[in-house]
Parts: sequence; structure tokens; C-alpha cells
Amino acid sequence: MEPGNLTGVSEFLLLGLSEELKLEPFIFGLFLSMYLITVFGNLFIILAVSSDSHLHTPMYFFFSNLSFVDICSTSTTIPKMLLNIQTQSKGITYEGCITQMYFFVLFVMLDIFLLTVMAYDRFVAICHPLNYRVVMNPRLCALLVLVSWILSALDSLLQSLMVLQLSFCTYLEIPHFFCELNQMVQLACSDTFLNDMVTYFVAVLLAGGPFAGILYSYFKIVSSIRGISSAQGKYKAFSTCASHLSVVSLFYYTGLGVYLSSAATHSSHSTATASVMYTVVTPMLNPFIYCLRNKDMERNHLYFRHHVERKL
Repeated sequence: MEPGNLTGVSEFLLLGLSEELKLEPFIFGLFLSMYLITVFGNLFIILAVSSDSHLHTPMYFFFSNLSFVDICSTSTTIPKMLLNIQTQSKGITYEGCITQMYFFVLFVMLDIFLLTVMAYDRFVAICHPLNYRVVMNPRLCALLVLVSWILSALDSLLQSLMVLQLSFCTYLEIPHFFCELNQMVQLACSDTFLNDMVTYFVAVLLAGGPFAGILYSYFKIVSSIRGISSAQGKYKAFSTCASHLSVVSLFYYTGLGVYLSSAATHSSHSTATASVMYTVVTPMLNPFIYCLRNKDMERNHLYFRHHVERKL
């Protein structure tokens, strides 16, 4: 039977990660624990940076913004999932689905832009340490964050408006635990060619561009580190950006892994399970990665700057 075309959709069904009811208590407990760890871990970073004058540096300013975005990103998807499990309901309104999709795209794009800005910060710190405070002044840092918000909001608004133009069928089940953009487009009965083109164009421009910027920054960083004569100096210099490199690798590795696995398996439930890595696990691990290297990073940056000053 052919699915009917509906012009007024009132509700979608989020199928979640598993259709087995006996697994739902375990999934509820696991995701509640990860959500609380993510919120309190990132909130701790924000409070630590704001209260400690030694952490009032561009790097930690950007990281506190990243922590705020991670809290917002997980809060966009996980509470609704937990509520659905608790109430034994899979429904989400059409308006709620569009809203969730808008904010999720917004915060994912902000993650990408902030990681790129942090790569530029590490580039200036390693390649131009004597001019670091002049280049990375508070005004520029605030401007970079503001531009990241504006670009992310415009992209998210464009994607949401494109979805609003679609008409949907009677089959309104989303095989995911949140309203993911690609899953929404796949449910549409109307032609999605324009949506696909916009998505690919944005992916190349606003995701591929920042990734290329990160690669270029680290190419210059590695070239600069290779010019240091002592092995200790090289280690100290590289350690100043090791945390950021770990976060970038985790974010892009899990994100690309989700889409590559979905293209290979064509299984929506496998894609939903894999997406947990970059939607939940990555924001949860970010505070631990930076906290473990907090003291080392500050000490190593001062060492590297002193090394360059002595060389000059």
C-alpha cells in the first residue's frame, strides 16, 4: 500500500535505540548517567574558568564556550529520549521535532567552528608565541565566538526552513532517538533534491572548510615544532595542543564514523547507535581530556614561550 501524502503532520514517532522493552531500563539508566556526567563535568569547567584568574586565557575562554555548547547539545536530545522511555511514549510533535532539529544542527555547527577557532589559537601560541597576547586579544576572541554563533544560527535556520517546505507521508517513524536532519528528509514524500544539494553544499563549505583550517593549522604547528632543536622542547611544544588535538580527533572520528557506517550498512538502528558516540560520549569526555592536561598545558606553554625568547 502506497503511503499517503500529508500536508499537516502533527506528530512523529522516535523509535529510539532498541525496540526491546526489557532493555529500556538499562538504556534509561545509562543515558541518564552519561547526561548528568556531561552536564556537571562541563559546568565544572565553566565555573573553574570563570572563577580562576589563571585560566582567563583565550584557550580556556574558547573551551568554556565549547563546554556550554556541549551542555546545550546533549540537553537538546537526551531529556526528550529519557522522557519517552519513562512515559512509554515514542511521540514528538511536528513543531517539537523541527525545534529539536534546529538546535541540534546549531550546536553541532558551533562545535565545529569552536574547534577550528581553538586550532587557530594553538597555531598562534606555537608559531607566534611572542605575539600571542597581542593577536589573541579579548576583542578578537569575542568576535570569533560571535561569528561562530551567527554562522551556525544561519545554517541551522536554512536547514530548518528547507525541511518545513517538505510534505510527509503516513509513515512517520524516525529510527533514531532524536529528530536527525537526514532521517527527517528521508521520510518526506515530496522531492528532496534541493534539500540534498543544500546539505551537501553546507557540508563542504561549513564543515569541510573548518576541517581544512584545522589541518592547515596543525601542518604549520608541526613544521614549527620540527624547528626546535631539543627533544624536550618538541615534547613541551606539542603538549600544549595535545588536548585540543584529542578532542578534534574524537569529534571528527566519531562523526565521520557514523556516516561512513550508515553508508556501508544501510541500517538506521546501527546509525542511531553509532551516533551516540558523537552526540553523547564526545561531550562527556571533553572535560576529562582537558582537566587531565590542565596543569601540564599551562606549564608547557610558558616553557615554550620562554624557550623562544631565549632563542631570540
